[in-house]
Amino acid sequence: MARRYWYVILTYIIMQFSVLAFAPLLYVLTPLGITEASIYWSVFSFIAGLVVVLWLMRPDMQMTRNQADSGLSTGEIILWAIAGLFMAYLANGIASRIEKVFLGVKPESENTQMIMDITRVAPIFVIVTAIIAPILEEIIFRKIIFGELYKRTNFFIAAALSALIFAIIHREPEHTLVYASMGFVFAFLYVKTKRIIVPIIVHMSLNSISVILSLALDLEDLQKQLETIVMVLTP
Repeated sequence: MARRYWYVILTYIIMQFSVLAFAPLLYVLTPLGITEASIYWSVFSFIAGLVVVLWLMRPDMQMTRNQADSGLSTGEIILWAIAGLFMAYLANGIASRIEKVFLGVKPESENTQMIMDITRVAPIFVIVTAIIAPILEEIIFRKIIFGELYKRTNFFIAAALSALIFAIIHREPEHTLVYASMGFVFAFLYVKTKRIIVPIIVHMSLNSISVILSLALDLEDLQKQLETIVMVLTP
């Protein structure tokens, strides 16, 4: 594996764990509470991590640009992204059903709920959820981990191992099957299109839709509560 790939993975690990060291420091040096300090440091670390990763991946981006003329057109990329979005939802639905029926796991995700709670406290965190995290995760788990495994094994072994690591990173063992199914879809899209931008777009779309739907449901609940209050107060 290229040395720069190890640096990318190391950057991602440092980015993930830096909050443990620097959020308390931010809490001490600023008027922010510990929760807000953790959130804002996470936003900063993700942005900084993305900048470093993109800088390290410059040779790969240059190769992608050189291959663009003989690769997919913009229209084909969009079509693959749309198809990939439907594939991801189908895989998610099947995996969720299996977890519920055979494992007794509820479909609700604590990880998603936690992200929504953070977004309500600091709306700027939506940048991490909808944009930065999908880019970093696809570069690391599909471009690097899956890509390197795929050179040495077949698609199913490479996809399974990289998808399993992808699931473990999300720290929801009860939903391993759901996350792994997403990893399989993203790996399939990467292999079929040979363009990492396709799974990135699909991943970003999935996260963005989840955020929008969650916030919309919150607004609907708030509206219902206000209507109830008005009915109570109105003679």
